[in-house]
Amino acid sequence: MVNIASEVWAHADTDPDRVAVRSPRRITFGELRETNRRVAGAVREAGLRPLDRVLFIAPTIPEFPEIYYGLHAAGVTVLTMNTMSTVAEIGYVLDDSQTSLVIAWHDCATNARTAAGDRGLPFWEIGPGMSFDAAPPSEAHEHAPSDTALILYTSGTTGRPKGAELTAANLVDTVASFQPVLNITQDDRFGTALPLFHVYGQAVCMNTTLASGASFSMVHPFDPRAMIDLAISDELTTLAGVPTMWNAMLHVEGDYSPSDFAALRLASSGGASLPVEVIRAFSDRFDCTILEGYGLTESTGAATFNDLNRPQKVGTVGPPLPGTSVEIRDSSGKVLGPGEKGEVYIKGPTVMKGYWNRPDATAADLRDGWLKTGDIGLLDEDGYLSIVDRVKDLIIRGGYNVYPREVEEVLYEHPAIVEVAVVGVPDEHYGEEIAAVTVLEPGATETAESIRAWAKERLSAYKVPHLFAFVDELPKGGTGKILKRAIDRDELRAIATGGKKA
Repeated sequence: MVNIASEVWAHADTDPDRVAVRSPRRITFGELRETNRRVAGAVREAGLRPLDRVLFIAPTIPEFPEIYYGLHAAGVTVLTMNTMSTVAEIGYVLDDSQTSLVIAWHDCATNARTAAGDRGLPFWEIGPGMSFDAAPPSEAHEHAPSDTALILYTSGTTGRPKGAELTAANLVDTVASFQPVLNITQDDRFGTALPLFHVYGQAVCMNTTLASGASFSMVHPFDPRAMIDLAISDELTTLAGVPTMWNAMLHVEGDYSPSDFAALRLASSGGASLPVEVIRAFSDRFDCTILEGYGLTESTGAATFNDLNRPQKVGTVGPPLPGTSVEIRDSSGKVLGPGEKGEVYIKGPTVMKGYWNRPDATAADLRDGWLKTGDIGLLDEDGYLSIVDRVKDLIIRGGYNVYPREVEEVLYEHPAIVEVAVVGVPDEHYGEEIAAVTVLEPGATETAESIRAWAKERLSAYKVPHLFAFVDELPKGGTGKILKRAIDRDELRAIATGGKKA
C-alpha cells in the first residue's frame, strides 16, 4: 500500500522541525503534515471518497504542497491544471474526468469558479492565511499500487487533451528513480520556478525533494534575476529549470561570479531539448553544469537522466533511470542498433497505466508495457539517449530529412541570437521550406542574409533556413517551453511570397 503523502510525512515523524519549504515562506515538515491532515479532513468531511476526482489549480507557491499532499492523504485522485486555463479548457477537463470538487488559488480562481458553477460543482477558493477546521485523519489513505492517484491532461497538440493516469506507485517510483542518480540527501536545498501543476515541477522536483527530506525553495512568477538571487540567499545546492529559464539567467546583467554559487552542485534541465551552447555558457558563468533528463507526462516525467555517478555526456539526456528500459524502433517496430535514429520507446515503473477513459488511445501508445513517445532519438554504445526531435516536427525539404533541433543547435552559437525556433512551412517546390523564428540581442543589427551566410559555413546547404522572422519573443507554455505549434505558418509563408514580415 502506497501514498506519496506518506513518503513526505515520514520526515515529520523523525524530524518534525526540519525545514520542508524554505522560500518564500518557511514551513517545517511537522507543519506541512499538520496542514495536509486538515485539508484531508475537510475533503473527507465534504463527502468525497477515495479515487473521487478533485481539480486543484494553483501556481508555484507554498500553499501548493500544503493542499496537494492533503488531497493525496485523503485518497482522492488529484488533477492539476495550468493557472492560465480558460473556462472552456477547465470545463472540458471537469466533464471528461467527472470531477467532484474544484479548488483554486484566489489569483487564478475566476475561470475555475465559472466552470465549476456552470456544472453545479462545489468550489473552494484558497488564499493567504487559509485554514481548515475539519477533524484531521491520523494517517494518509493507503492506496493500492495501481490506484490512479494523479491525472494530468496532455497539451492536446492533436485532437482533444487526454488524461494520463499516473498511479500511486508511479509517483513513489519516480522519487525512487531520481534519488540515486541525483545523490540527493536531507541536507540538499532544492530551488525552482517551474510550475508545480506540470509533471516536471510536481512529480520530479517537488515530490523527489520533499520525499527525500530536503528543503524546497520557490520563485513565482519566474524572473531570471530573482532565480539567481534565490540561489545565493538560500544557498541552493540544486536548481531545476527548462531551457528558456537557463537562457534568461545567462542574459541577466550583473557582476555575479562563480564564488556566489559555491553551494550549487547541480542544475537539472527537462521539458525540452537544451542547446549545447547554453550548457557551455551556463557552466562558464555559474561554475555549474546543467544535466539534462528526459521524460513525458505519460512517464511521470521520468525516463533518463545524466546520472551523477556515471560519466557525463553533454548534449545527451543520459542513460535510462534505474528500472527503466529504452529502445529505438523504426516505423515497422524493429529495434534499431546504437547510432541509428528512430522513435523512442520506454518501459518501466514510472510509465502510466493508460489514458482516462480512452482505451483506443491507450492501446495506440502503450504496447506490451512499452510507451510510444513520438520522439526521434538514438542511443550510443553506452546506452546514453540523444533526442533528435519530435516525429511531428521533422521537416522534409526536397526529400531530405531536416531535424529542427540540429539547426537550432547551430543557430544558438551565433552571438546575436537569444532564442530561435526552427519550423517547416508548406512550399510548392520543396514540399516544406525551413523557417527560423528568431529573437535577437537588444540592439543587434543582424539581417536574414547575414545569419544565413553565417549558417551556410556550419550547415549543409539543404539544412540552412531560407526564411527568417525576427520577433520580440517566442510563444511559450506554462513551463517556459517554446510552443512551435503556436507559430503562424501562414505568416511565415508570406515572407517567402513577398508579403508582410513577422
